[in-house]
Amino acid sequence: QVQLVESGGGLVQPGGSLRLSCVASGRIASLGDMNWFRQGPGKQRELVVSITSDGATSYVDSVKGRFSISRDNAKNTVYLQMNSLKPEDTAVYYCNAAVLSSVLTTWRGFWGQGTRVTVSS
Repeated sequence: QVQLVESGGGLVQPGGSLRLSCVASGRIASLGDMNWFRQGPGKQRELVVSITSDGATSYVDSVKGRFSISRDNAKNTVYLQMNSLKPEDTAVYYCNAAVLSSVLTTWRGFWGQGTRVTVSS
């Protein structure tokens, strides 16, 4: 009923940039907070950045000044611009969103399948 699909991952050299996208589709009445999580090799999944429906953002300290989140509510899409990438940013990046389903009429959290980002020379 609701799907989140990420794209934009890949292999990039240290110092490079990538832009991730996440599109929400399905029976959506409203989208709330949208988030990017990541899970590096041998690490737990961590929250990287969040954006509320009215555009307020919060970032984990390790990405402040390098990553930027934005959203297009008309397109049900959230973006993550990642600059000055470091090897420690290597991870699978997951999109997560709070969705008010038009079918269930309740808020639920949904996850994308993840997109892999590898930062390596």
